[in-house]
Amino acid sequence: MDGSLFRQSKPVVCAGPARLIGGLLLLLLAGTNRAPAQFGGVSSSSSRPLSEPPTIPPAPAQSAYQGSVANQPVTPGVLQLTIRDAVMTGLKNNLGIILSGENVNQAGGQRLQQLQKLLPTINGTFKESVQQVNLAAEGLIIPGIPEIIGPYAYTDVRGTLDWTLFSVPSLNNYLASRHVVEGTKLSLDDARNLVALSIGYAYLACISDEANIANDDAQVASSKVSLDQANANHEAGTAPQLDVLRARVDYQTQQQALIRDQNAHDKDKLALARAVGLPLEQKFELADRLPFAPLEGIQPDEALKVAYATRKDLQALQQQVKAAELSRKAATAERYPSISFSGDYGDIGPTLGHSHGTFDAVGTASMPLFEEAKLRGDAKQAQAQLDSQRAQLSDLRGQIDADIRDSFLDLESAAKQVEVARSNMELADQTLDDAQQRYAAGVSDNLAVVQAQTSVAQANDQYVISLYQHNVAKLSLARAMGVVDTRYQEFLGGK
Repeated sequence: MDGSLFRQSKPVVCAGPARLIGGLLLLLLAGTNRAPAQFGGVSSSSSRPLSEPPTIPPAPAQSAYQGSVANQPVTPGVLQLTIRDAVMTGLKNNLGIILSGENVNQAGGQRLQQLQKLLPTINGTFKESVQQVNLAAEGLIIPGIPEIIGPYAYTDVRGTLDWTLFSVPSLNNYLASRHVVEGTKLSLDDARNLVALSIGYAYLACISDEANIANDDAQVASSKVSLDQANANHEAGTAPQLDVLRARVDYQTQQQALIRDQNAHDKDKLALARAVGLPLEQKFELADRLPFAPLEGIQPDEALKVAYATRKDLQALQQQVKAAELSRKAATAERYPSISFSGDYGDIGPTLGHSHGTFDAVGTASMPLFEEAKLRGDAKQAQAQLDSQRAQLSDLRGQIDADIRDSFLDLESAAKQVEVARSNMELADQTLDDAQQRYAAGVSDNLAVVQAQTSVAQANDQYVISLYQHNVAKLSLARAMGVVDTRYQEFLGGK
């Protein structure tokens, strides 16, 4: 039976002492059947309100930026994919940015949960109860009192209110949750940088593969000419069989390189489609070639200032530090008293037509008297979390500085390698032309031709690698500055 029966304001009319005693026993037994027992609406097992600090949603794994949610139909024909189209599509479909967006929603949910601890909670109940009590089963056998009491019934319609009026831990945890929300929003902005970086790397890899395939085609054609020439000379009796075998080995070696690079290109296109969010059955071609273009007008000191002002992961970590500071204050404030209010109002009686309004209003002030181990443990955990966040913030500042310097070193080195590789290509082409002319004139065998063709292939490979590294260095610098999602075309070029 509800404890509100004790609050019923209607007078109880009894026909005699037996009924009076039976009614008292009835109320006593009904009260003992509730857990926990209540009198006047106050629970016999009251406790301080719990206020857990907000948690920071985990960032998506790096592998998430290589995946996507492909939800667009296949375009008929061959799609001409520019790097701009790839980045813009990836910013909608990439798995990493989708998961980062869900982290924002999760943090927003935690903020609302923390806010509710500062707001009143109002509930309504409707109770219809019918009971019958066996006094003999309870060991109460009293002459003149029936062993079976009831059945009896009552109806209770009631609204309840619970409100924590003053709680420093709850207030600080709510303020901390607001910083967590801001941090996740900044992490979402940083995810845009990571998406653009991941797609940029994948696009550059495909461009590099296409350059390798073009070089392989040229080498296959050149080695085929040498093989045909060796066959003609051998049939004319001016060259030994060894020249034919050597030329055929070189020709088949170049074919193997072409097959290998075509396979790598097909796999890299699949990786690009996965990062962008294109259907894997979608046929597409790269519309941008991104030739060598020196990066000018940016100095390390200027880049570092831009990075400190724009890096969203740095700003997100600063928000996490502020949240950790407030969580530590909340843990320290667990020693402070809290003030709460609870109450209810409703109608109770045998029926709704024969009922009367009753209410409770209870104010409670509570504070811990002996929870030293828990209080110290909470404070130490909060302080450890704060120290960890501060250490990560300091490390990230140093890492940004190192990334900027590394990118400029890579840019300078890659630019020099491009120039050297370009010069080597010209020298290798001249050497091959000279070797082919000497072999055609019968001055030497085709060993020099095969060696020259190998040198040309190696020079072309080195040029492609150095050009790829130079573009990667520019993209890495844009990431280190925190502007890769907005200035990638400025750094790389493209339509």
